Order: sequence, then structure tokens, then C-alpha cells
Amino acid sequence: MQAIVINFAHPLTPAQQARVSDLLQRPLKKIIGVSCQIDHQQPLTAQVVDLVDAVGFTPADWQQNLFLLNPPSLSAVAAAVLAEVHGRAGYFPSCLRLRPAEGGGFEVAEILDLAAVRDTARRRRHVS
Repeated sequence: MQAIVINFAHPLTPAQQARVSDLLQRPLKKIIGVSCQIDHQQPLTAQVVDLVDAVGFTPADWQQNLFLLNPPSLSAVAAAVLAEVHGRAGYFPSCLRLRPAEGGGFEVAEILDLAAVRDTARRRRHVS
């Protein structure tokens, strides 16, 4: 199965796309770019609903496609996008983590499995 990248950040370079494909060990089906223009004078929640709607997925698409997110760089927007996507998909998606590259720009450092992060954290919530 091929993967879809939902990109809420800067466009991914061909090198970044190749790295994502290598990390996934599968080809990318497509990259859906969503422009993340936020009006900071307006409430965020409705704007994030519109951003996630712009992906164009049906309810079934959210649950049946292999996708990962390149989240927005603004932390509050990223948190709200993750919450909205979790609500639609029913699970935390995997996300790209980019880091500064030697010589400038950014490289794909890893793919974060947020569902695994959550599952591991749940084991730490037991009160002794």
C-alpha cells in the first residue's frame, strides 16, 4: 500500500520526499498540500476544521488510507490539527519530524508514531 503525506507546512523537496519513502519502505502515493494561513485575531478551532476539510478526504478516507502528517510549524495550530485529525481518523497519525540540515534547509529526521507514543505513555499513568 502506498502512503499519502498530508503537508500543512512548507512544500517538501524531492530529497525530503525520497527520505520519507525510504523510512516508510514504500512509495508515496501523493502529497496533499494544505495552505496554513491562520487569522490570529479569530478563534482557532473553526479555522482548523477548515484546514482539515481542505484535505478533501471523506470520512471513509480518514479511516482507510495510510497517511502521515507534516504538521504546521505553529505549535497551537499543530496541536489543534492533530486533535481534529484524531477525531476523524480515530487514532493518532504518524508525523514527520524535520531538523536543520547541514549546509542549510531541513531534512526529514524521522517518522513519529504518535499512536505508539500514546500507548507507551499510558503505561506510565498508573498510580503507585
